[in-house]
Amino acid sequence: MYLKSKVSKTYFTIAVFIALAAFDNIIIGLFPPLFKYIAQDLNVGISKLGIVSAVNILFTAVSSVYWGYLSGKFKRKRLIMIGTLIWVVSVFLTAISKSYFQLLLFQIFTGIGLGCIASIGFSILTDYIHYEKRGMVLSLWGMAQGLGGIIGSLLASLTATSHSWRWPFEIVGFIGFLLIFLYFFVEEPSRGQSDPELKELVKKGQSYTYLIETKHITSILWKKSNVFLFLQAFFMNIATGSLIWIPTLFIFKIQQQGYSVETAMIASGYLYAIFQIGGMTSVYFGHLGDRFQKKSYKGRALFTSIFVILTMPFYIWMFNTPMDNLKLPSDSNAIFIFVQLIKQIFINPWMALLFVLSLAASAAQSANTPNWLALITDVNLPEHRGTAFSVANLFNSLGRTIGNLGFGILLGILSNHYQGPNGYAISLSVLQIFLIPSALCYFFMAKKNMSDIHHVKETLRQRSNELEVSHEKNVSKRSKIY
Repeated sequence: MYLKSKVSKTYFTIAVFIALAAFDNIIIGLFPPLFKYIAQDLNVGISKLGIVSAVNILFTAVSSVYWGYLSGKFKRKRLIMIGTLIWVVSVFLTAISKSYFQLLLFQIFTGIGLGCIASIGFSILTDYIHYEKRGMVLSLWGMAQGLGGIIGSLLASLTATSHSWRWPFEIVGFIGFLLIFLYFFVEEPSRGQSDPELKELVKKGQSYTYLIETKHITSILWKKSNVFLFLQAFFMNIATGSLIWIPTLFIFKIQQQGYSVETAMIASGYLYAIFQIGGMTSVYFGHLGDRFQKKSYKGRALFTSIFVILTMPFYIWMFNTPMDNLKLPSDSNAIFIFVQLIKQIFINPWMALLFVLSLAASAAQSANTPNWLALITDVNLPEHRGTAFSVANLFNSLGRTIGNLGFGILLGILSNHYQGPNGYAISLSVLQIFLIPSALCYFFMAKKNMSDIHHVKETLRQRSNELEVSHEKNVSKRSKIY
């Protein structure tokens, strides 16, 4: 009975933290479809709202480094409750913003709160997952993040046309309050309990007591595998970070077919969600990564590099495929638009091609996240994982920010020569070139993984033996006293 209760608590905790992973991407996904409405309401240019989105991403990344450091020293459950409370309150305040300055300020605090999700959530999750299942289970974490962006885009597209732009932020804030309540029922795992080298230690009821120290940060930053993982995240996110502009590209393409902005906005939100279905293969790619890693510690990196490079041609082809002969209802009815879009995928050759290309692109891209997450777990000690991940997340967000800024600069240049959606399609295509150095990082990393993983395993074995000996000595001393 106790064992069943323990397993149930583990599954419940994993489910809560996987759900939590979606929220930073939900908030990022909310903004692009709402730019036009927020700009009109606050009387500012749309370009200024791009700055708000970029600042939110940047503060999420920077703050996650500090949250990650704290996760190696203090109780993580308490920290994540504090962080969640910060971003939930800030999201509600965003919904009542009366000026551009207020919007920017509240999104800065939202980013500070969201920073805890990535680093602390990841740290807790990796301590629950069995070593041989890391890629597969962490794929769910990655899928939740991708799903978050889709939910944010859909939520904005469907509610902003019938309600105020403030409505989606209020909904997200309310759901966040429910999460805080759920935290009371989650169980914080022992640090390092999923590592096989510490299995005997945990079985005997002992704890892995090593904590991060400030002097460890330098070795974390310059560990060879980590350096390549940081760079890989940076280059990957220059390319994929620009993908939040896909709904805007679709809006222009649909308007080009003669539909109103309201119809185009609803349809683009649906298409963005439908065209990410390939991301569901993330679980399978995580499982394959686990299998390759069993054969060789460099297997996961080499396997993932192939799919990162395959992502590029599929996305470029998709961006530049037209939506000719698209037939949609003109009354902005969300249900009728959805039904007609599904029908179009089967009867319109252009829409069928778009669907196949998006399926291939999102599937190839989905191989990256679970295997990257598993690698950064494998090459770092348990007390270092939160910090290593949060530093990587900073590179991730810097790449995403540069991708967004780069898209704006390219679009500004190309808009003088290309009209309509062509400028958007070419700008997005150019940024996919950064997938090449991203794939090369995995290739060069593969050899370093072997030595870094061996070092982590050997260190954990030594520490496990030392802690067992220390525990036995303490027991012996107590028995002599009594």
